[in-house]
Amino acid sequence: MSGFFGVVSERPCISDLFYGTDYHSHLGTKRAGMATFDNGQAHQNIHNIQNSHFRPKFSKDLAEMTGNVGIGVISDTEAQPVMVNSHLGRFAIATVSKINNIAELERDCLDKHQQFTDLSIGRTNPTELIALQITQGGNFVEGIENVYNRVKGSCSMLILTPEGIIAARDRYGRTPIVVGRRGDDYAVASESHSYVNLGYETCYFVGPGEIVKITRAGIEVLRKAEEKLQICSFLWIYYGYPCTEYEGINAEEVRYNLGRLMGERDDINPDFVSPIPDSGIGMALGYSNGRKIPYKRGLLKYTPTWSRSFMPVSQADRFLVAKMKLIPSRAVLKDKEVVFCDDSIVRGTQLRDNVKMLYDYGAKRVHVRISCPPLVHGCTFLNFSESKTDRELITRRVIEELEGGTVRNLEAYQNPTTPEYAKMVEVIRQHVGVDTLKFNTVEDVCTAIGLPKDRICVHCFDGSSYGDK
Repeated sequence: MSGFFGVVSERPCISDLFYGTDYHSHLGTKRAGMATFDNGQAHQNIHNIQNSHFRPKFSKDLAEMTGNVGIGVISDTEAQPVMVNSHLGRFAIATVSKINNIAELERDCLDKHQQFTDLSIGRTNPTELIALQITQGGNFVEGIENVYNRVKGSCSMLILTPEGIIAARDRYGRTPIVVGRRGDDYAVASESHSYVNLGYETCYFVGPGEIVKITRAGIEVLRKAEEKLQICSFLWIYYGYPCTEYEGINAEEVRYNLGRLMGERDDINPDFVSPIPDSGIGMALGYSNGRKIPYKRGLLKYTPTWSRSFMPVSQADRFLVAKMKLIPSRAVLKDKEVVFCDDSIVRGTQLRDNVKMLYDYGAKRVHVRISCPPLVHGCTFLNFSESKTDRELITRRVIEELEGGTVRNLEAYQNPTTPEYAKMVEVIRQHVGVDTLKFNTVEDVCTAIGLPKDRICVHCFDGSSYGDK
């Protein structure tokens, strides 16, 4: 995953750009970069941030990055922003993308005698590939249309020119772009919370497939938004920062609603509810009010140094982060019946180990409530779960086991009213070792968000979607 941020200002933009980009650190831990233009002069810096946070890596670059317009990005994949000089002029580009047909597009570029210069990740840089697709157009809009028409997967982008920023949201709006305003200054971002402390207020949500040009003169629509929207539901469930908004809907409110819906209909009476932090906090607060039981913190996250466990490259590293960042509170847990709220179950290994730790620290009974439905399909549209194949999902392994070594009859396992679904959940419960286990439904997710199902991507839960995979 990646998150980007841009600034168009009447004064030097680097301070806003530096802090606004940093506020996307929850979306990537691999590479980061910033680019500015100052009277046509380009400045660019890219650093590896795997062993250090964004701020200390880039603080030494600030003095040289002059100019009133700039973009920044934090990525879990390629080095960006990419600088380009073409018939469209000089520009820098940052993307949030997943390109499923990258080999096909790469061959096409090579056949046209175009070349790739960045192989730092051992393969073609996806953002550089997008830049080459854009330069095949007669202007920026035609070039971005070329991306929309040819890329299978998704791609949102910020294009920095000496005059301002062109923001283009992917055709189905799977990832967000939002614009903030401060007087005549503008910020454009993946996450709306990123500019709040800089004094900007949200003024525009870029629509699916929409292209806008942002200068100090204002926001100019270059391509109108599409009608169809398939924004990823997992932004609200897990990936988004709690105080950010997508389509004007706050992520923490959605997590609270998911917990409240679960609590209102649950049939257990534990001593208290506790989150598995951080993304389980909003759900646990909602569950507490829906079930009318106390909220306590039986498990705490050590926040100063440990990152989100989905980020590290290897499974061994993910396991280490997941284990070390959470610390149980024996005094709170001892001899208590507790319900724990979490966002999802992917492989099941982290939850299993966390549950064992809770029992070891004195919990009498442990119930787990999950804010989303079981994950039955890996994501084919975003890099949220790039390292997670269908086979890695515990639900798919359980279905294969129940179906005698094959994966079939998925519809029955996706339907919470069927015996197959109940058996699948029971096997998962046994695997993670809890007393009871329950998931919310797709309908709960739609209700909590407040959008109809045909406006939200829920492919990972029931396989439904549209667009090119």
